[in-house]
Amino acid sequence: MELSTAGGPRFPSATYRIQFNQAFPFKAATRIVPYLHALGITDCYASSYLKAVPGSTHGYDVVDPTALNPELGTEDDYREFVRSLQAHGMGHLLDLVPNHMGIGQSANRWWLDVLENGPSSRFANVFDIDWHPLKRELDGKVLLPILGDLYGAVLENGEIALAFVDGSFVVRYYNHTLPVSPKSWVKILSYRLDQLIAQTGEDAPHVQELESIITALRHLPARTEIDPPKVRERYREKEIARMRLAALARDSSTIAAFIEENVHRFNGTKGDPRSFDLLDDLLNDQPYRLAFWRVASEEINYRRFFDINELAAIRMEDEAVLRETHKLIFSLLKERVVTGLRIDHVDGLYDPGRYLRQVQAWAARELPRSSEQDAAADRPLFIVVEKILDKDEALPETWPVYGTTGYDFLNLVNGLFVQGAHERAMDETYARFTRTRPSYADLIYETKKLIMRVSMASEINVLGHQLNRLSERDRRSRDFTLNSLTHAIREIIACFPVYRTYVTDGPEPVLERDRTYIRQAVARAKRRNPALSGLVFDFVQTLLLKEWDERTVQDRREQLQFVMKFQQTTSPVTAKGIEDTAFYLYNRLVSLNEVGGDPQQFGVPPALFHKRMRERQARWPCTLSATSTHDTKRSEDVRARINVLSELPQEWRVRVTGWSRLNKKLKTEVDGQPAPDRNEEYLLYQTLLGVWPLTQPDDREYRIFCDRIQGYMQKALREAKVHTSWVNPNHAYEAAVFRFIAALLDRSKPNPFLEDFLPFQERIARYGACNSLAQVLLKITAPGIPDFYQGTELWDFSLVDPDNRRPVDYDLRTGLLADLQKACDEAGADRRGLVARLMESYADGRIKLYVTTSCLRYRREHTDLFLRGEYVPLGARGDRPDHLVAYARIHRDQAVVAAVTRLAAGLGRGAASFPLGRSAWGDTWLTVPSWRSGSLYRNLLTGELLKTTDAEGTQVLPAAEIFRTCPVALLERIS
Repeated sequence: MELSTAGGPRFPSATYRIQFNQAFPFKAATRIVPYLHALGITDCYASSYLKAVPGSTHGYDVVDPTALNPELGTEDDYREFVRSLQAHGMGHLLDLVPNHMGIGQSANRWWLDVLENGPSSRFANVFDIDWHPLKRELDGKVLLPILGDLYGAVLENGEIALAFVDGSFVVRYYNHTLPVSPKSWVKILSYRLDQLIAQTGEDAPHVQELESIITALRHLPARTEIDPPKVRERYREKEIARMRLAALARDSSTIAAFIEENVHRFNGTKGDPRSFDLLDDLLNDQPYRLAFWRVASEEINYRRFFDINELAAIRMEDEAVLRETHKLIFSLLKERVVTGLRIDHVDGLYDPGRYLRQVQAWAARELPRSSEQDAAADRPLFIVVEKILDKDEALPETWPVYGTTGYDFLNLVNGLFVQGAHERAMDETYARFTRTRPSYADLIYETKKLIMRVSMASEINVLGHQLNRLSERDRRSRDFTLNSLTHAIREIIACFPVYRTYVTDGPEPVLERDRTYIRQAVARAKRRNPALSGLVFDFVQTLLLKEWDERTVQDRREQLQFVMKFQQTTSPVTAKGIEDTAFYLYNRLVSLNEVGGDPQQFGVPPALFHKRMRERQARWPCTLSATSTHDTKRSEDVRARINVLSELPQEWRVRVTGWSRLNKKLKTEVDGQPAPDRNEEYLLYQTLLGVWPLTQPDDREYRIFCDRIQGYMQKALREAKVHTSWVNPNHAYEAAVFRFIAALLDRSKPNPFLEDFLPFQERIARYGACNSLAQVLLKITAPGIPDFYQGTELWDFSLVDPDNRRPVDYDLRTGLLADLQKACDEAGADRRGLVARLMESYADGRIKLYVTTSCLRYRREHTDLFLRGEYVPLGARGDRPDHLVAYARIHRDQAVVAAVTRLAAGLGRGAASFPLGRSAWGDTWLTVPSWRSGSLYRNLLTGELLKTTDAEGTQVLPAAEIFRTCPVALLERIS
């Protein structure tokens, strides 16, 4: 399989993820293209660069999907970036955000049109809005939870202000500028009109024009009109009225002064509550209702991305919406400017499978095709989806995609470096330190219920009322109360084993995988609620499985609407409950608390890793393999370090207990309890071990480091929602934790904690480096397409965003790569000495860069070997076989062996050296694919030639020779 097939999908050899923002615009990306090519990357994988909320640092808050983000540069800048990619033969994978749009800062013209025109807006069907919600006062309105306090207090404080701009009236609230519905302009323009007529006379031309405009506004079709001719009339006539009013105010100083005075009076006088009645009445006449931001969780009536009010979900199930939002994307694909797509948050879509088929159907119609493409007839475009899979969950094979963004690989390879045999010891240390014995399953159950109670109560209430209406239509279920039905929904979602199911709203039967998940959830919910009638749960299960009796068309439609809305709810509840809550509470070994991961799975045996890789090669050979992303809780190198603790459980217990004793005096009490608590302290020590700099930082660098730790801990505390939260921040508690961290890290005077911590951390860092190098080599050579997050070709000790979105020093990386290339040229075929020097100075990161570029370039030169090659697990024997993971990739006459060190601390000889050579490996032998004794393998990293020997009928190589210079090896069979 070649990188690019004429008329077919382009398959990357390796992708490199970059985050566009104002600090990294198109010009900056253009500058690094030659560097990425030299590194061995074949495809640039970019965050969304469509027009986003001004100042966006990530691009996921798109406000106009039909335009490029002007903050990233001009159209020419963008085209230059594309030309540079094409000149280097590189493809371009783009992040597409189909689930939601940004609506913050009044920057989304589609959203503003909805706020101006309500249900009659041309864009009313774009957004997933419930125009007839449970709260009757919101009928025909959108709840806007943007106020910093109660509506009445904000209004009477003068924070909401009416203004007249270019012939229109708007309402301003800090950085929000909201339209005033044109028909309600009559309230403003008619106010004091009799006084104006008395002053100027009713025959005054400018007064007659004003009255004519008022008459036209009164006759505008209502904002509830959805009949197309009436909608067109409304848009036409309101625009004419706007232009007339603008011209009138421009040409008549009398009218301009009249409007200005009316606006002033509507805005009221602070200290005089009654003076705000006019503005209050005007605001009540709008297609939106301004509200305190805290009411969103219970009353919001538009679907959001998770619980983020500024990200409004869109109805991608509407084909017109799909066409309109994908205009630019489809244009870029047709030009071959973009060669593949990464679909963000696919689980948020109404019907992910249908959406993906629609995109591929467009590609089949519009993109060039050839006979060579027959094998990919249903997948003419390279698409991967951001999909979180349970450890035993498979990606739906009916989806026309090439795989996921790689969280499944990330967690699988990470588990290889966790010592599973020490799980009980690590459990005991965690329980003793925190003085609790948390059950992870119970914790997930409780955190998901917390999210449904605190952040997403509105969504659950809507489902409850939908279910209640359905139950009322059948005499066998009409006695179920609203409360019991809503409770059942909460319990089933809290017990749901996966993020979501994929039941469709068509006649298709429910897939067996989804039947299993639904039945599991209902069974678990029943067990946890023995006091609640099981009949209620059975009723919900019948609906979710589409097993209802034949009913009217309307009944079936409403039943399906419930099922589809239920599916769209389980995913955000699960994500918020697990990733953004439980992962900050269950701190046994935090390197396992990763997106898509299961902290209960303490380690991955090599046999399981090999099994999953063979399945991957058979089913999803072109799926992405990630180790760090913009969403990971910790970078790959941080996890690699923390994993080492699983190898040293007894020493870890002694260390962490001693540190707690030393630092007890640094804590202060807040509301009668010490801050931080013991669980937070346990997290902090692991975090410090994971992110501590490899080189001694100067004072400025150290201050930045300390600030990063404090910023991370603040986020961790708020996500955990125990002592503080984003909704109710406890500033006193957070300040106490900040003081604890500052004292803990104070190096201006003798610090017993640091004196004990730093030598231990140094040893953890060295073994962690072995794990990191192993991850790199496995990612590049295992089935799948290796994906590199920006900057991670050197050591990267980043935490969750925004920490992992700090600027990347590409000048440094470009210089180091050029120096490495020069050193390689000088070394020639024998690079053993070069690699030895890189290992000795491993702290500068060049060894990771060297392994990365060496393996990537080899992969790029042998594309078929890695995309099509057979995956063959290799066994080891002798003294230390459990510390070696290896496999071969074989295609035709090509064979290459990837071998890495595993659980390096068990081979270690102290902090000053890496586990290399015979002293570490003894008589350990690796079986390699060869058909005759004396076959030659070349270590592609060092240039060393290794000759196989016969052992019990197989050909083997000594691990001491394979890992003589470096803890990882890529061995090419040459004879």
